[in-house]
Amino acid sequence: MRYAQRLQQRIEKTGSRLCIGLDPRPGDGGASFARSFLMQVVEETAPWAAAYKPNMAYFEAMGIEGIRLLEDLLARLPEEVPVILDAKRSDIGETQKYYAQGYFGGWNVDAVTLNPFLGYDSIEPFLDWEGKAIYLLAVTSNPGSADFQRQKLADGRSVFELVTALGERSKVEARATDVGYVVGLTNAAEVLEKIPDAPLLVPGLGAQGGDLASLAAAARSAPDVINVSRGILYAADDRSFGARAQEWAEKISAAYKK
Repeated sequence: MRYAQRLQQRIEKTGSRLCIGLDPRPGDGGASFARSFLMQVVEETAPWAAAYKPNMAYFEAMGIEGIRLLEDLLARLPEEVPVILDAKRSDIGETQKYYAQGYFGGWNVDAVTLNPFLGYDSIEPFLDWEGKAIYLLAVTSNPGSADFQRQKLADGRSVFELVTALGERSKVEARATDVGYVVGLTNAAEVLEKIPDAPLLVPGLGAQGGDLASLAAAARSAPDVINVSRGILYAADDRSFGARAQEWAEKISAAYKK
């Protein structure tokens, strides 16, 4: 089964498009505390999780113990929930080959975020893995996305359209790996009509202030998921992680039904 099909099935089963970011802050008690913290998050939020998204930076900041924690976490995540590893890797082909082997072969994650700046040959090592996916950074949620990603080219296209052309090329070549895109919700309204109907990983809801209206109005058929990290893990209230996840999942679902 292709990744997009599996993700779509998960969305339909849960009625949720919520992707839960797993971002353990290194200063909050170290790897030992982070392990129990994350296990509690997963246990409480699984019913509303369309996907989980561990962010490599938070684990790497804890050194070797953080990597061991990530490996342990990946082994314990529910099999029915797709896992998107937020690594944003970018390197030449030979090095990328080992990143792909490590993430898809060793850790067996379902999808990985990649920076496509080095071009098509830099993502090719990830394109021949059955049942897997990559999400290419297209239009990120930070203000700096205007520096390159949203710049206009001489032919009228924007730079992010060169990124989506890589994914379209992979489809023409019938590659085994699905290609989706990272599109920040804070910038989605102005770019969505130019983004192919491929799976989107959408950050920017919650703490970053993104609005769901433009995404919901686009009436896309691909299995898009909307990421919330801080709003579930670090909200300044006394509710459980599960209650926060349920609220975000229902908020997203309500926007899509309008």
